[in-house]
Amino acid sequence: MEYIHIPYIEGDGSGDDIWNASKGVFEEAVRKAYKGEKSIKWIHLLAGQKALNKEGKLLPDETLETVKKHRVAIKGPLTTPVGGGFRSVNVYLRQVFDLYVSMRPVRYFHGLPSPLKMPEKVDFIIFRENTEDLYKGIEWEAGTEEALSFIGFLKDKMGVAISEDSGVGVKPISKGRTARFTRWVIDYAIKNKRKAITVVHKGNIMKYTEGAFMKWAYDVAKGYPEHIIFDKSDTEDETKILFNDRIADNMFMQVILRPEDYDLLLCPNLNGDYLSDACAALIGGLGVAPGANIGDDVAIFEPTHGSAPKYAGKDVINPVSFMLSGAMMFRHMGLFDASSLIENAIEETVQDKIVTYDLARHLEGVIPVRCSVFGEEVVKRIEKNMPN
Repeated sequence: MEYIHIPYIEGDGSGDDIWNASKGVFEEAVRKAYKGEKSIKWIHLLAGQKALNKEGKLLPDETLETVKKHRVAIKGPLTTPVGGGFRSVNVYLRQVFDLYVSMRPVRYFHGLPSPLKMPEKVDFIIFRENTEDLYKGIEWEAGTEEALSFIGFLKDKMGVAISEDSGVGVKPISKGRTARFTRWVIDYAIKNKRKAITVVHKGNIMKYTEGAFMKWAYDVAKGYPEHIIFDKSDTEDETKILFNDRIADNMFMQVILRPEDYDLLLCPNLNGDYLSDACAALIGGLGVAPGANIGDDVAIFEPTHGSAPKYAGKDVINPVSFMLSGAMMFRHMGLFDASSLIENAIEETVQDKIVTYDLARHLEGVIPVRCSVFGEEVVKRIEKNMPN
């Protein structure tokens, strides 16, 4: 028997419910895919409100050290209490492990509700640079000494006048981190035989931040002549990856009207955040939208929704986002058959109209099931399926 050690954080609020519904799915997928020769050994870790309650720290040293040691973890949504010491526990985790790639697949599963006429065309991945942009949190409240000092500097040294009752922030985007992020996504595209990469930016307005992001991304792409083309009419090699760009506001229209034209979206931090939530609406909502934050040494997989504390313990929250994040984790770990079993079983369950309340309310004549029941139904479908 080979044991696969995986650290996990069940999360706050609804985290317990979605973890309990998903744990058996993960275990059964590994057991079934590898005919009982592999098994998961879970390593329980604390973070967020539970860690604060038990150990007086939002992120105990043991949690950070264990994730670093095993290089991978799966976590539920975390609550950052007021006065907890971090602006966001999730953002701090990304910073401390330098998880500079946010990866959010947006894929339609047959049977999910969607506002689109042909939602089956939606199948792309949003990549978001995770360490820069406005998420650096460099801002000052209106009327404070810091804000007034910064406004005074802009006026006196840079000749830029800003109203003194303004809150102000800084939007850093660097060449080095943009290039690192772009290389990671291009390497992913090559390894996974993807067809296109589209840079999503507002460079027509923010010329020296998002415009520079676009330029630096193109500069990196030009270093891959054997893999990348920049003109769709170039028929030199149809196996090459098309590299292009779209203005951010236009991209929101494109994913609705022509989703089939897009494959991988390369975004600065804020654009990627907006876009991934908006695109989740095309495939059933955040309850079915998985996510990962990946660096050179560590990868953490998590649902994209919040902790929903008002639903804690009620066994109603949709666990699909968490389950699909686990499938992403397995694929990252090279457990491809287990990953496929989870994805296929989820789609079969949804097609059989077995869904939680968030999806049932958009489907005519469908009675919702509890979070735990959905997990049991997915396990049943894993048990009867074999990987392709």
